Amino acid sequence: MTWMIYGANGFTGRLVADLAVERGERPVVAGRDPGKVAAFAAPRGLESRIFDLSEPARVAEMLHDVDVVAHCAGPFSATSAPMVEACLRSGTHYLDITGEIDVFESIFARHQEARDAGVVLLPGSGFDVVPTDCLAALVAAELPGATSLDLAFQAGGQISPGTLKSALEGAALGGRARVGGELRTVPLAWRRREVAFPSGPRQVTSLPWGDVATAYRSTGIGTITTFTRLPLPEVGDGLSKLGQKVLGSAPVQRAGKAAIGAFVKGPGRATRQHSWVEVYAEATDDGGRSVSAALIGPDTYDMTADSVLRAVNALAAETPEPGAHTPSTAFGPDFIRRLHGVKIIEPA
Repeated sequence: MTWMIYGANGFTGRLVADLAVERGERPVVAGRDPGKVAAFAAPRGLESRIFDLSEPARVAEMLHDVDVVAHCAGPFSATSAPMVEACLRSGTHYLDITGEIDVFESIFARHQEARDAGVVLLPGSGFDVVPTDCLAALVAAELPGATSLDLAFQAGGQISPGTLKSALEGAALGGRARVGGELRTVPLAWRRREVAFPSGPRQVTSLPWGDVATAYRSTGIGTITTFTRLPLPEVGDGLSKLGQKVLGSAPVQRAGKAAIGAFVKGPGRATRQHSWVEVYAEATDDGGRSVSAALIGPDTYDMTADSVLRAVNALAAETPEPGAHTPSTAFGPDFIRRLHGVKIIEPA
């Protein structure tokens, strides 16, 4: 199998590539900056390719002998569509590490094209959204008549520049939830609740997360809310009052992304070794019955690198049906059990 990491000089792309080399794999590394890509590839003895995403036909040429591309160059709102188009033209399986709701929706809308091309499209192959998606599928299987689903997480550690830039874009769109099968815009922090994380009960606040797109496809449950634990209760209210117009203005977006690029660095190995994540899922039916499950895992970036590598190899070995997939529809909800350092608290 020949596979490629596009965006290998970015923070998460580097983690994926280094873990691949550590496990004896030889991915092709690619990106648009010749100096940065070459500086990364040469000391690792990896093949490199240089191209941007402005012309899908040219990108398809660069993918002509590539079986799977792991797309790690965000923000995916700008980069996913041309890479998906190139993969459909070249017959290359696609996966990415997005958590952006509208990116998921746009990729799912190309399901039939992917089927016709014999291609698997698998967005959200990292922390966004493998653990939440698989837990959602696990609890839904235990309660087939479930009509609502709550998903929550809390994490320790730092955030990479790419994740922050995507979060800045997402904040401008306001809150999102799945209600009665429809994707709706809701106020930021529109719901709060307590959930039973493995470390103990915590108050969490709703936020827009990729599972309002993916878990609907994985479970068929029509009402889905996603939550996280914020550092202070008033943070959610503050964000809500700040206003989407201010966050969404072009000058604020440009200035914010420039500042992130200049001052934010991703977490180093020592920091990641002491980081962790907990995820909680709860499905409920109209009779008030509920089923919940949880997991404990390692640092979210290390989990992402591990998950991407396992997904790349699973695409080659397990050959899911062509089309647009979530992690659990591609490989089953037990895919999460394959990841290093993950402990499941079984559905109950």
